[in-house]
Amino acid sequence: MEKRKYNKGLRADKEGETRLRIVEAAMNLHGEVGPAQTTISAIADRAGVQRLTVYRHFPEENELLGACSSHWLELNPPPGPESWRESVATGDWAIAILSMLYQYYSETAYMWDHCYRDRANVAALDEKMKGFDAYLEMLTADMLASQDDERRRGKVCRAVAQHAVQFSTWQSLSRTGIDNAEMAALMDDWLHKCPHA
Repeated sequence: MEKRKYNKGLRADKEGETRLRIVEAAMNLHGEVGPAQTTISAIADRAGVQRLTVYRHFPEENELLGACSSHWLELNPPPGPESWRESVATGDWAIAILSMLYQYYSETAYMWDHCYRDRANVAALDEKMKGFDAYLEMLTADMLASQDDERRRGKVCRAVAQHAVQFSTWQSLSRTGIDNAEMAALMDDWLHKCPHA
């Protein structure tokens, strides 16, 4: 009886290891070629398993994409609000947020570039990225927290803050040769000088 329990435990461990290899293979391929170009065959090949094994662990595309996204975000978490809310004066939240976010983007650009490129073509990816959209909206609200009510509710200041947190904004500014600190200062200055409209 004991031996059977032990074998079940070993089998479960092996299944878990296989699942992790599949998730990591998919994650690495997403970072290299993007989710739209990643095939089950390529994932199986990279993980050292048969295609059927991938389907057995992840019968639906969105299940594999969800596991891959969760694993990648666990390894590459974006800056959390405690990073500025607990140690930075509210008036400096915008520059603190942008400095941390732009550093994060610079370290993870390879993945965000592919995900934003493929988002419109992969429905499951679009669904997963809505969580990151909500995160960016939270950043926008925190960046506007120190503004007076009129500016905080104004469409121009909100548009500037929303624009500032986008990966595409960081990507565009990074191509000009300015560094993350300069980008953050530029966008913070723009936010503080935007009209009250």
